[in-house]
Amino acid sequence: MTTADAPPPLSLPEVEALARRAHAGQTDKAGRPYAEHLAAVAEGVRTRGGSDEQIAAAWLHDAVEDAALSREWLAGAALSEATKAMILAVTKRPGEPLEAYTARILATPGALLIKEADLAHNADPHRLSVLDAPTRDRLTAKYAHVRALLGLAPE
Repeated sequence: MTTADAPPPLSLPEVEALARRAHAGQTDKAGRPYAEHLAAVAEGVRTRGGSDEQIAAAWLHDAVEDAALSREWLAGAALSEATKAMILAVTKRPGEPLEAYTARILATPGALLIKEADLAHNADPHRLSVLDAPTRDRLTAKYAHVRALLGLAPE
């Protein structure tokens, strides 16, 4: 199949539906449906001026990392190459040093905005307030460290 024969990229509503199906039944650390996090990150990207490609990547930002979708699926998906690259950039790899992970995000056009929205939602005080104090403190420090490595101002 040539590029001219390739199907058009999935629309944002199609990507959202796909992400919701892929993460169906998953919950976050607070026991909330995982799709709420995906929606918050996508909205965070949108309100920060992100493109449709970035919003699509936000919906799918944890899909490969959480094994909800495979790398093979992503390679053949009806998504732009830029969207695929952003998804892979924000996908943590087993055993990968945090510095290598953040360097990849910084080197991938568009990926920083997705990670910024992800960190903002992860570090939301209301979201963290339902966790036990040691977990809350550990995550707060972790998110602040990642923000510093990415050159983002503290929240």
